[in-house]
Amino acid sequence: MALRIRLSRAGAKKRPFYRIVVADSRSPRDGRYIERLGTYNPMVAKDNESRVILKQERINYWLSQGAKPSDRVARFLGEANMITLPERSEQTKQHLPRPKTLE
Repeated sequence: MALRIRLSRAGAKKRPFYRIVVADSRSPRDGRYIERLGTYNPMVAKDNESRVILKQERINYWLSQGAKPSDRVARFLGEANMITLPERSEQTKQHLPRPKTLE
């Protein structure tokens, strides 16, 4: 069973709220999970402490059991100094506007 630490969406339409959960990688995004490890509320200001709440002890336990964090959760854990911050990949030329657009 491949375990992932990932986000599970909750909340109302256009008012998202995410649970940080450990789940089997084959289960649906909002489906069954093993344990809730924290919350993420993107509607709160970025400097607010309640924007990202993590249960550090339990996250460390699941990481030691082989669970792999998703990209977004890995960034949260890196900002909390729980793991090394993952590097962002360099943008390719595709992100630049085409010359015809610049005219």
